[in-house]
Amino acid sequence: MKVGFIGLGNVGEKLAGSLLRNKFNLTVIDLDNNLMKDFVSKGAAKADSPKKLAEKVDLIITCLPSPKACSEIMEKKDGVINGLSKNKIWLEMSTTDESEVKRLGELVKNKEATPLDGPVSGGCHRAATGNISIFVGGERSAFKKILPVLTVMGKKILHTGNLGSASALKVITNYLASANLVSVGEALIVAKKSGMDLKKTYEAIKISSGNSFVHETESQVILNGSYNISFTMDLAVKDISLFNNLSTKCNVPLEISPIILNIFNEGQKKYGSRAWSSMIVKRLEDACNTNLRAEGFPKELIDSEPETKGVEI
Repeated sequence: MKVGFIGLGNVGEKLAGSLLRNKFNLTVIDLDNNLMKDFVSKGAAKADSPKKLAEKVDLIITCLPSPKACSEIMEKKDGVINGLSKNKIWLEMSTTDESEVKRLGELVKNKEATPLDGPVSGGCHRAATGNISIFVGGERSAFKKILPVLTVMGKKILHTGNLGSASALKVITNYLASANLVSVGEALIVAKKSGMDLKKTYEAIKISSGNSFVHETESQVILNGSYNISFTMDLAVKDISLFNNLSTKCNVPLEISPIILNIFNEGQKKYGSRAWSSMIVKRLEDACNTNLRAEGFPKELIDSEPETKGVEI
């Protein structure tokens, strides 16, 4: 299967890297020419436009920072849709709005191609080793056809149902992660101000009912002081906003999420849109005139699990 990958950002670069490492026939496009040159030097091909990429491959993957960026790549004159034809598959791996992926999906179907949405979850460090989780929505037959590609990029693959279902689940899980990050920051600050040893606090939370994936990962780079989670403040704001928009469509009167969004909006204003999202806890550090630091924690997360072929769960 020939694969085309559009978007070599923090996540896309790692997902595409797994395909290249596993000897897939890969064609790439990114705005950063240096990233493309790096992939070409390792054996990938490059395309002059999304349209030309779509014409030469069987599976087109988009992994872009926003719904707007994806719609532009898909719909412009030399975009993906104008390069589609019968039996090709488009896999949207961006974190996007479920209604937008459905809208673009109809345009893809008009070309007799098949749309799927396949966002990932689990952190960039797991994307780098092919151990990330992938949600996939859309036709089951198309999902099965590309499963050999998915099991190279991810470790746990879940077919979630109809097109758009994966994107909805992704923004739901990202909201939970953001809410957990804020609460972890509050817990660590209270521990610090109470005179607790933060290294022991980290271990105590890790073995307790209060543990979470966010604590086990993001707390480490917070305690190091690098905050480097390879995920930025603007993306957190986008994802929580998508969750809030989904709740509005469903007539759910949320209470916690609007507060979390306000907190991240303040963080983005204070530290910048490209600041690491885990810097949201710095608001409390600054307010309390203290810092959350402990010895023995890494500057950057590295997945220590061996790379294994993924499976459908």
